[in-house]
Amino acid sequence: MTRANSQTSQAPSARDRAAYLVLGMHRSGTSAATQVLALSGATLPENVMPGDEHNAKGYFEPWRIAIFNDQRLRAGGGAWDDPFTFPYRPVEPREERRWITRATDLFEEEFAGAAYPLMKDPRVSVLAPLWRTALSELDYPLRAVIPVRHPLEVAGSLAKRNGFPVEKSVLLWTSYMLAAEAHSRDIPRAFIPYDGLLTDWRSQAARIEAAHGATLPGLDDAAGAAIDDFLTGDLRHNAADQDLAAVPLVGALAAQVYDWFAAAARDERGDPDVLRTAAHALGELRAAMGVFVSPVTSALDLARIEALEARQFAAFEQTRGAALERQLNDLQAIEQAVDDILSEALGDL
Repeated sequence: MTRANSQTSQAPSARDRAAYLVLGMHRSGTSAATQVLALSGATLPENVMPGDEHNAKGYFEPWRIAIFNDQRLRAGGGAWDDPFTFPYRPVEPREERRWITRATDLFEEEFAGAAYPLMKDPRVSVLAPLWRTALSELDYPLRAVIPVRHPLEVAGSLAKRNGFPVEKSVLLWTSYMLAAEAHSRDIPRAFIPYDGLLTDWRSQAARIEAAHGATLPGLDDAAGAAIDDFLTGDLRHNAADQDLAAVPLVGALAAQVYDWFAAAARDERGDPDVLRTAAHALGELRAAMGVFVSPVTSALDLARIEALEARQFAAFEQTRGAALERQLNDLQAIEQAVDDILSEALGDL
């Protein structure tokens, strides 16, 4: 798949480059935020996950990196939909070193030295210690963008796509958002309300630039028009229509965390004790329930990833076949043109 822009045509100095990370929960507006950044000059990976019936405009995820991340989560006994993947689960140091090496190699293959690589995979939120080490070794400063969407809206989307009960989705949202915040505290970051991104993306782009202390590398009038065309009303689904705090078992915890993130998305400083208390409560739930949840989610994740790999390989083969067919048609057209020229030349003799 072709890149969204050509910002790598000029080679900037190391000081002028940076990697953009879109962090946060699945179905939280990460795809919309990623495309805004891509159209504003950041560089998407070479192999991007195509859209489907759940996200027709595309996920903008690097599917090879997503597969790698699923593998790493399983190596730690988790899965993408395991609500107890936070805090980060390290593996044995030598094995961790091999995972980091694989991450750096894969990143270089996907982004080919881009000045402003843009990586969006929600799994990076819970695997951030690994990826931050890898990107540090590649000498990339980091800039984070964290979309904030109401957890019940996320739960509605996951119910349609994955059949998850609301309690699981809300707890999963809590885990991913706590991870995204904890692992980005020491880098420039912007918390972006999903609704605000859809209704007034320009003000949110300005907030991103202010938080990062840097302009978006390719945001001009043409880019703005392209973003206007992309951010249409059909991206807004699954309005929250119940009381979050009333969700059994996990609602009160999620409500406190959401209030903190909603305030951050308004540029208000929240109480850090709220997140520390929430992380502690999540740890207690993990101690009580994780032994039941993790093996199941890991096994299901293995089945999902095998299906995803098969689908992506089939899509790749289809794309390659179409390209070969176009080349063949071009060659046949050239051959026909040569035949026509020879026929005319012979007719004149």
